[in-house]
Amino acid sequence: MHSHRPTRASFPTRAGRCPRPNRPAPLASERPVTPPRPPLQIDAPTVSETAPPEAAWAPADAVGLYHMGAWGEGYFGVNDAGHVVCRPDPRREGEIDLAAVVDEVVAGGLRLPAVVRFQDLLDTRVRQLNEAFQAAIAEAGYGGAYTGVYPVKVNQLREVVDEIVEAGRPYGFGLECGSKTELVATLPRLESDDTLCLVNGYKDAAMLGLILTFQRLGRRVLPIVEKTAELDQFLALAEAAGQPARFGLRVKLSAVAPGPWTKSGGTLSKFGVSLPEVVDVADRLLATGRADALRLLHFHVGSQIGDVGALKTAVREITRVYAHLTKRGLEIPYLDVGGGLGVNYEALPLGAGRGGVDYSMQEYANAIVYAVGEVCEAEGVAPPHLVSENGRAVTAHHSVLVVDALEQTEKPGVADDFALPADAHPVVRDLDALRASAGGAVGLGELLEVVHDATEAREKAEALFQYGYLDIGPMALAERLYWTVCRAVHARVEAADPDWTPPELEALGDALADQVLCDFSVFQSLMDHWALGQRFPIVPIARLDERPTRRARLVDITCDSDGEVARFVSPEGDKHALEVHDIGGEGGAGRPYRLGVFLVGAYQDILGDAHNLFGGVAEAHVYLDETEPSGYYVEETLPGTTVEQMLARVQYFPSELQTRVQALLREKTKGGVVRPKQAQAILADYRALFDASTYLDASDG
Repeated sequence: MHSHRPTRASFPTRAGRCPRPNRPAPLASERPVTPPRPPLQIDAPTVSETAPPEAAWAPADAVGLYHMGAWGEGYFGVNDAGHVVCRPDPRREGEIDLAAVVDEVVAGGLRLPAVVRFQDLLDTRVRQLNEAFQAAIAEAGYGGAYTGVYPVKVNQLREVVDEIVEAGRPYGFGLECGSKTELVATLPRLESDDTLCLVNGYKDAAMLGLILTFQRLGRRVLPIVEKTAELDQFLALAEAAGQPARFGLRVKLSAVAPGPWTKSGGTLSKFGVSLPEVVDVADRLLATGRADALRLLHFHVGSQIGDVGALKTAVREITRVYAHLTKRGLEIPYLDVGGGLGVNYEALPLGAGRGGVDYSMQEYANAIVYAVGEVCEAEGVAPPHLVSENGRAVTAHHSVLVVDALEQTEKPGVADDFALPADAHPVVRDLDALRASAGGAVGLGELLEVVHDATEAREKAEALFQYGYLDIGPMALAERLYWTVCRAVHARVEAADPDWTPPELEALGDALADQVLCDFSVFQSLMDHWALGQRFPIVPIARLDERPTRRARLVDITCDSDGEVARFVSPEGDKHALEVHDIGGEGGAGRPYRLGVFLVGAYQDILGDAHNLFGGVAEAHVYLDETEPSGYYVEETLPGTTVEQMLARVQYFPSELQTRVQALLREKTKGGVVRPKQAQAILADYRALFDASTYLDASDG
């Protein structure tokens, strides 16, 4: 444990200023390359020769730069040492130094990449969700109650589910599952006959039979019928078992929510029964004396509802269905509004809309309670017991993926004192002349013209090289000079900080961005980034007391061009490079540079793909404890998947593989290629890799 007490962190209250929007790469001009020219008189700001002095940098500035106020919900900040800290329980004063946690677990033998789980945050989110509904019910004078259920598909890891079950015990929090495997795992975790368990998704006879068995044992397990054929099968099984059937019904509503999950709602949804089918089911139940068989109505319009207005529309529609079925004589105690409580992954304040959510947790609860109450009052029916299935909002914040930055590559250039060779090719001379003219340009127009000319010169050099008229040396020098020109122009534009910048000049920042190689797989740990374009907040976990001076896109260690992160959180939503430090610079000499990817607790643990056979990452489970000198304790660490474990998934096994290598070594030993002792050493090195992490060992280099 660390003996020092973490310093008090700066916690954000609102999003800070961010870079201007990025634009596409600069286009080539039709004009010929020309030597430096007199200033071009245009209606544009003059670019000064010297940049104004920068204000002093403080850790609190990092809070604004990385927009922690918008996505962090007050849980994350930066302390005086420049370390990211987590404040998992707003009721308590303590905070957890993320960089210190990582140093501690790595010193203890854990290998990065790793997920750090702030377990107290699960408790906090469960409590806040229930308190929000309690407050809404009290304020609205709502006549019903509320029960939440956790959909385990969001994160089925045992330690996550157990933590949520424990946190939800005072509120009667239940569970929801959607497959045979999830059902088998979930049923033993129901703590009492009052705990609600909902079973969504398609179900076969074995699943329906198990549900009936647990209903007979007194557990409150309800299958949510997705198709009328499923209902027929369930009723037949119940009749054969000689017991009453109890089930819920998912209704296809006309309401939809905008965003990636639009297909979850609407009449064309994959799941649910249509209104005509709902009426048929109601008539059938009433005709057979089963008015109490339908225990719950359910709808779902997506796991991340960005617009609270869309939520209200859907809630009103399902409540009308509930009211009309109740008037027909059905006894339906529960109304399940599904999931959808969103997480603000973006750098947007509440109400900003695009990409995040435009409401708070309390407004979400208010919208549901008031909408249901108003419709029930208008229809003259008793309000139902409300249920919601919120998983993303409960789990997202508690996990942070921490990765090592291994290498930083910048665009090539020439030194300030570079002298052009006397025999330089004319196209190289043109680029060197543009390098000089970039420093003397007066306005944005002249800087733009320099970029146009440099781009055209570079394209000319590439064409000459392709047709054999330019050697590789001059071509490489032309490339260096081109990026030197771009860097000089970009520096002058940034120093001027004009209110408006031509798109080609704006795009230079992204074009000049470094490439930072990080030890992780996008496909394993950030599947939603690759599949859906989801942006996740990414922040260096230390050195935030220093001003970041570089910008970079992040690439992973997979051999796939899609294995990169080049979309970052920004109010403008079009940011393609992240502010980082000089990894090998004075401030980072001899220290690892680590990045934290935040809000990865929902889905990313489970959706991970085994591309290149990179396995699950290591874990550290951390709890707040103000009595500890460090302010926290690490309850448990779990190693990542080994090479042997990943190979077994695709049916490669150590004995067979080692036998093949041994045969090769015997052959090469007999042929005199290696000596017997060398062969044994090679085999030992090969065998050792079976127990290794599937990721790179950052300590090797």
